[in-house]
Amino acid sequence: MDARYQQYFEAMPGYLTVQDRDFRIIDANERFRRDFGDWEERYCYQIYKSRPDRCEICPVAKTFRDGLRHESQEQVRTLDGREVFTLCYTKPIRDESGEITAVIEASTDITHIKNLQKRLRRSEQRHRLLFDEAPCYITIQDKDLNVIEANRAAQEAFGNSLGRKCYEAYQHRTEACAPCPVLETLTDGRSHSLEKMITGLDEKPRNILITTAPLRGPDGELAGVMEMGADITAVRELEDRLTSLGLLIGSVSHGLKGLLNGLAGGMYLVNSGMKKGKEDRVEKGWATVQRNVDRINSMVSDILYYAKDRVPTWETLSAPTVAKEVCSLLERRATELEVDLSCAIDQDAGEFEADAQAIRALLANLLENSLDACRLNPNQTEHRVTFELRGSPDHVEFEVEDNGIGMDQETREKAFTLFFSSKGTGTGLGLFISDKIAQAHGGTIELESELGIGTRFVVRLPRIRPAELEPEISNSLAEDANLLGEDAING
Repeated sequence: MDARYQQYFEAMPGYLTVQDRDFRIIDANERFRRDFGDWEERYCYQIYKSRPDRCEICPVAKTFRDGLRHESQEQVRTLDGREVFTLCYTKPIRDESGEITAVIEASTDITHIKNLQKRLRRSEQRHRLLFDEAPCYITIQDKDLNVIEANRAAQEAFGNSLGRKCYEAYQHRTEACAPCPVLETLTDGRSHSLEKMITGLDEKPRNILITTAPLRGPDGELAGVMEMGADITAVRELEDRLTSLGLLIGSVSHGLKGLLNGLAGGMYLVNSGMKKGKEDRVEKGWATVQRNVDRINSMVSDILYYAKDRVPTWETLSAPTVAKEVCSLLERRATELEVDLSCAIDQDAGEFEADAQAIRALLANLLENSLDACRLNPNQTEHRVTFELRGSPDHVEFEVEDNGIGMDQETREKAFTLFFSSKGTGTGLGLFISDKIAQAHGGTIELESELGIGTRFVVRLPRIRPAELEPEISNSLAEDANLLGEDAING
């Protein structure tokens, strides 16, 4: 070899070897000799990998076979026991006739790059693990509100939303929500928060506290938004229970004050009658005292019932009688709103076991909801609400249907949640309590509704009370429902 090229050969920073067809090394540069030692009469696979025979996949063998350049990544061991990763390139050496007589193999030490790749891979795995195992719902959205990443919690709760618009996947909408914290972050590059009600795959509504954070590219430009949602349903349920308890206490306190005034009046009649010897006044006063004491006792019992879950007070009811009573209660309200209320009652619907007060409240709330829905729909010239009772061998069914304003999907999913009102007025307790009453009786309420067309409720209650039923509704809720129903009926 020419001295100048020999100098170049020796000075190459990588490993250079020349191998014959038997993979015996016939020449090697100084870097190779330093790291791998004596090479004469030895084979590459013996030196590089301490193998007794050649490697199954060998770039040198490929070059001998097809005369082309090949490359591969290899892991070899040096004399001092170091594991070295190399990037190998092979090229044929031909004689004057063009026959391949040897192959030159150039190997570059890429151990540092491999170590960086391993660290990067471990870092990505750790970050992916943190992303997936975070105890909240996390999505990454681009500038067009497309979901491009979602962690495990988000996918398990809401399904595969990748590639879909966030408002389609989570809110079942055809356009972006207003307000939208993601759009706000895309506009000003700052973090924003908002609480929303979202329904998951299990069809259970969740209170989600959403917080957004901007994601920027290497150039500092806003590339997308990370949206994190914390499920605060349990917190809101606790707050709702406390609020509901406050409403009940306020109502009871107001009534209790009146009863105490009545009790004081009765005591005055008793005392003055005894002083003046007027027995009729004493009897009248004592009757007043007894009546108000009974009412106070009833109120205290209601509060105690509210303090813990209780099952309904069961009795055998005539389904046609209950339906007729509820229909009569709502006739005046329907007349005031100019709504045609028609009642179709199957007189052979028979009897069923239930809490009479709670069932009346349930049905009154549904009818009141339909009457209000008609009031809010100016597009209909004739407003109509129908109330039907049907009987089957195992169930009684009450159906309430209207041609009112109707509900979109988002509203339907929230209809039975506490303090949600699509009308913008009222407490929002009516449908929530109605649903709880139906559950307490082992029944269900089905809701069908279309925006601008109307709504249909079907209440299905078993004729015989369930043998085992989770006490998900307390008598206090039934009392609340009754109060709400009476308030609605009275306008």
